[in-house]
Amino acid sequence: MGIMSRLQTLWMVACMLLMGVASVAAYLFYQHSLYFCLLFSLLLMAGLTIYICRWQHKTTRMVSRMIEGIRYSDFSLSFSPRHKTRAEQRLAQEINEAIAAFRTRLSEKEERYQYYETLLNIVDSSLLVVDSQCGIHWMNRAAMQDLCGHRIHSVRELAQLNPDFPAIILSLQPGEIKTVRIHKGDAIQELAVTVTEYSTRQGMKLRLVNLKNIHAVLEENEMEAWQKLIRVLTHEIMNSIAPIISLSETLSERAASNGMNERDYGIMLQGMQTIHRRSKGLLGFVENYRKLSRLSVPVLAPVRVGELLDDMKKLFPCRDIHYIYKVENPDAVLMVDRSQIEQVLINLLKNAGEACTEQLSPEVVIATRVDSERHLFFLSVSDNGSGILPEVLDKIFVPFFTTKSSGSGIGLSLCKQIMNLHGGSISANSEIGKGSCFTLKFLLLK
Repeated sequence: MGIMSRLQTLWMVACMLLMGVASVAAYLFYQHSLYFCLLFSLLLMAGLTIYICRWQHKTTRMVSRMIEGIRYSDFSLSFSPRHKTRAEQRLAQEINEAIAAFRTRLSEKEERYQYYETLLNIVDSSLLVVDSQCGIHWMNRAAMQDLCGHRIHSVRELAQLNPDFPAIILSLQPGEIKTVRIHKGDAIQELAVTVTEYSTRQGMKLRLVNLKNIHAVLEENEMEAWQKLIRVLTHEIMNSIAPIISLSETLSERAASNGMNERDYGIMLQGMQTIHRRSKGLLGFVENYRKLSRLSVPVLAPVRVGELLDDMKKLFPCRDIHYIYKVENPDAVLMVDRSQIEQVLINLLKNAGEACTEQLSPEVVIATRVDSERHLFFLSVSDNGSGILPEVLDKIFVPFFTTKSSGSGIGLSLCKQIMNLHGGSISANSEIGKGSCFTLKFLLLK
């Protein structure tokens, strides 16, 4: 159905024909000196001219308003058919139908945009749309939360997380994958970076940057590899030690029953006892490492933070070391395996106490903090010791790694595994000469 309907076309033709007839009549009236009829013909011609001009003006104005609404995506306007001629009513109706169709399409487009917006906001990967001038056109909710905690407008702002971050994003080619390590507060994230390039209709080249946090996956794979290695090593070592212990006991018994002279028996017995003692010690050493591969699944139960830390106060009284508890929310409830978390806290408090024993005023601070928005609970253990070297800090959670002469290297590894089983995490930061801080992150019971 066109804007100019058939009726409108016929009406315009009739008006033009009438205008032509009036012109001819006026000419004839003038030739025959019929001035009254001439005046009537001229008035008729003037009336038709005014009518056509007004109709054309109204039509042009209606179409102009419709075009302006389309240009600015304003489809709220409508044209009332009241007090109009039949042709104008038909035109107003058709324009209203066209605007309604545009309004429907715009609504469908907005719904589709909202759908994709919601879809991209619920994915756990961080997504950024970047132009060649380092500007960020769009970022999803995961990117705002996992990167800077708020919306950013330039890739250069990511330099605060890692100085090489902007250069990696801008230089990475489609199909390539690079990893970048960022430090956000106390946590370390390992991000896998990939990009996809595309062009807009205006010719602008944009890059869709995908940032996937693979730190947890790497840690899980690393821990699984260590557990497999420990199981193999402990199995082979224990299979070798058990016969040695049994043989040393048998030889000692046989030597006594065979009447060996006292001097030789004493030497042999001393050797057997040394073998037995060292084998038993090695057996205990191996059994200690087996804890990493045999840690039981935590039995979760609600535990009040105040009760948990009250037990720690009894185990670590303020004597040579001053233990300071800054518990702002003792009534917070965590779903944890109490015995396992106590083991983690005992290990951290023991390490913190040992780290600051050489200070004039050794001090250990236990503090808590709640992030209600993300339903997270943080518990930190800080000391005023000498601190941990940066090159050592990245290795302290690796099984068997220790800086202590009498350490086994499983304490912090065990703590990390326990926290992972609880769906939480443990992180550390340290400053040479000022001390270290270990932070436990739990999911808060809603």
